[in-house]
Amino acid sequence: MPTIPVIRTARSIVTILKPEDFELVHFYFNLNADHLRPWDPIRDADFYSLIRCRGRVAGEWEAFQQERALHFYALNHSRTEVLGRCSFSNIVRGPFQACHLGYSIGDKYQGQGLMTEILEGAIKYVFETVKLHRIMANYIPRNKGSGRVLEKLGFEREGKARSYLKIAGVWEDHVLTSKINPDD
Repeated sequence: MPTIPVIRTARSIVTILKPEDFELVHFYFNLNADHLRPWDPIRDADFYSLIRCRGRVAGEWEAFQQERALHFYALNHSRTEVLGRCSFSNIVRGPFQACHLGYSIGDKYQGQGLMTEILEGAIKYVFETVKLHRIMANYIPRNKGSGRVLEKLGFEREGKARSYLKIAGVWEDHVLTSKINPDD
């Protein structure tokens, strides 16, 4: 089993949660449901239940153990609250050595530079420890905040995908970006 990463930033601890930590995830998603709704697929009511959150965190733990994905949660320093999250999913090895990045920040923490701080630590881990070559991140053009975060982090625009993902019940175009490991 891989070692659980613990990435310390000025305002958070970024780590992989164990299945028994599911209540933190449950609280985060329920507290931020309205805030995240415009940027997420349509979620059924069951998505926010304790049982589904428990299953989701258990699945994320299994994906971490199998080195298929890294679902990081940024916690406050006392580890009592999820501030935001980021996932490096669809990890592909072989000649590709890449993954997709997704992220969200709690409503009360947006606009404070916290997501950039969290992602800086997580990206450094993915490049230096996991040794991936490429991270791809896509965002809806009207999500200006997400675009600014990626630009600050050094992601480069690669194009636009029409009707890319069904978000909040609507097929949305996405701006395609990527960041290459500077050590490669």
